[in-house]
Amino acid sequence: QVQLVESGGGLVQAGGSLRLSCAASGGILNNYALGWFRQAPGKEREFVARISRSGVSKDYADSVKGRFTISRDNIKNTMYLQMNSLKPEDTAVYYCATSYTISRYPNHYDSWGQGTQVTVSS
Repeated sequence: QVQLVESGGGLVQAGGSLRLSCAASGGILNNYALGWFRQAPGKEREFVARISRSGVSKDYADSVKGRFTISRDNIKNTMYLQMNSLKPEDTAVYYCATSYTISRYPNHYDSWGQGTQVTVSS
């Protein structure tokens, strides 16, 4: 099973940017569709963005559309989430995950990283 490690989180002021990375080991990432999810304290894990195996098809939650960009580099076995115009409500732990299907639902994803904290101050 592929192992995933997220990085790039941190503390940023509202309006700022961060770029998250999701590096894979123990497997070939282009075998999978990929997704980003986030979970804020006291809330359920929610869909952020997903990308197809080829990288052509992308989908975003309405709350991040136009501000976040998902991408992948299958040669580097890595996925990215560029986050611009960050808002305090984007504060959460961000997770990457693999799936054999293109889906917005967490239970359709199999391997998960440990998460990286993103905190946006107002």
